[in-house]
Amino acid sequence: MSKQIIAVDLGGTQIRTARYDEKLNLLQRENTLTLAHEGLEPTLGRIKEYIHKVMPENKEDVLGIGFSAPGPLNPMTGVIVAPPNLHGWHNVPLADIINKEFDVPVFLGNDANVAALAEASKGAAQGYRHVVFLTISTGIGGGMICDGRLLLGTEGLGAEAGHIPMIVEDGKISSLELEASGPNIAEKVRQRIENGEESVMKTMVDGDLSKIDAKVVGQAAMQGDQVAIEQLEYAGRIIGLGIVTMLHLFNPEAIVLGGGVTKTGDHLFKPMHKAIHDHVIDSSYLANLKIEPAALGDDVALVGAAALVATDGGHMDISELDKRF
Repeated sequence: MSKQIIAVDLGGTQIRTARYDEKLNLLQRENTLTLAHEGLEPTLGRIKEYIHKVMPENKEDVLGIGFSAPGPLNPMTGVIVAPPNLHGWHNVPLADIINKEFDVPVFLGNDANVAALAEASKGAAQGYRHVVFLTISTGIGGGMICDGRLLLGTEGLGAEAGHIPMIVEDGKISSLELEASGPNIAEKVRQRIENGEESVMKTMVDGDLSKIDAKVVGQAAMQGDQVAIEQLEYAGRIIGLGIVTMLHLFNPEAIVLGGGVTKTGDHLFKPMHKAIHDHVIDSSYLANLKIEPAALGDDVALVGAAALVATDGGHMDISELDKRF
């Protein structure tokens, strides 16, 4: 029988497990609630239970188990350091724990890095060797493929694109994430409304401004709400400037954009593209550049976790996948 791969998406809300063949074709998928508030041991128990559900009878058929997990984490040691959405997790040697249970190789990856590997292996950037992936959601995460390999850095902490520092109004030092992630877009909108600016969003949330999120901002922008439009345009410019930095540093062939904030549409993307064109130092950076929406949707973490195993933790050139199997 051909080799198989077990993939795990460890999230704050759900634990999803899956079994893939060596070509990264899905064979089985299972999921359950994380229930992280119950603490470390019950969550570890659920992870093991749902890996068992997708594990074939003969473990010798399994190349390994790949995890997409929230950071901070160290993929070199397999330790999850202190994820904010997993209660009670601190310096947890997850790879060792799972290896002891199943006796197969275990690979651990930051969720954004793993998503980059997925999109380059089976998604919007398939066939490209130099890729930047950005997820713009609750935070802003990044993953990069450089000359066919996942960029990890010395401790596996590289490619944190969301934390690119920048100076904004009045000399304030901020970051891509603090200016353009979903919660920060919503917070800036709330502040503007509290300061007296008129917006349909106040009616949309029945006066409870705490209910304003990026989705509400996007809906209001579609209705022509000026506060929403201006804030999304601002976020788009900031994201565009962040992309310019990555173009200059990595000269990618493809940039893939995912995450809920990207669903707000042209009010975000038009100023993003304008900022890129206005501030890149030379048009040669843009000549063959593709900027694409993420293609794998909710499957990106599982596909990426499987690709992590197939590429020996991201160290193997992605072009070798078809040759290897």
